[in-house]
Amino acid sequence: MSVRVGSGLDAHRFGGDGPLMLGTVRVDHPDGLVGHSDGDVIAHAVADAMLAAAGDADIGTHFPPGDSAWAGVSGARLLAEVVARLDTAGLRVVNAHAIAVCQAPRLAAYRDAMQESMSTIARAPVTVHATTTDRMGFTGRGEGIACQAVAMVADR
Repeated sequence: MSVRVGSGLDAHRFGGDGPLMLGTVRVDHPDGLVGHSDGDVIAHAVADAMLAAAGDADIGTHFPPGDSAWAGVSGARLLAEVVARLDTAGLRVVNAHAIAVCQAPRLAAYRDAMQESMSTIARAPVTVHATTTDRMGFTGRGEGIACQAVAMVADR
């Protein structure tokens, strides 16, 4: 059995028109994130980590920001598309983990829903942690959210 690990990173600034979507879950916050899609940094970082573990091209290659077909698409759909790519390649997700970096909003109340939703899509455990940067940098100033993720995939 072959097992591979990959990492993913995403960041978006606040100011988007839509609701704030994180880990495929709507989070109560006055601003959405700016992005070609829904700006779901958690789902995007997890999807990119899965692609990296599979040895595949990054999320921007598969879902280009200039392609109108992906405009406004949900993080849930992108994640499902990546899982389908893995299936086609004879791979399965073993697990994934994401660390969201933001001063606000507080994510503890949403963590279980994010984990459940993304785990269902991935058909494997997906965990989410959150941290702040103690008010340092763009996330600390409340300008946006970043997320780093890692995923493990294995042969079917």
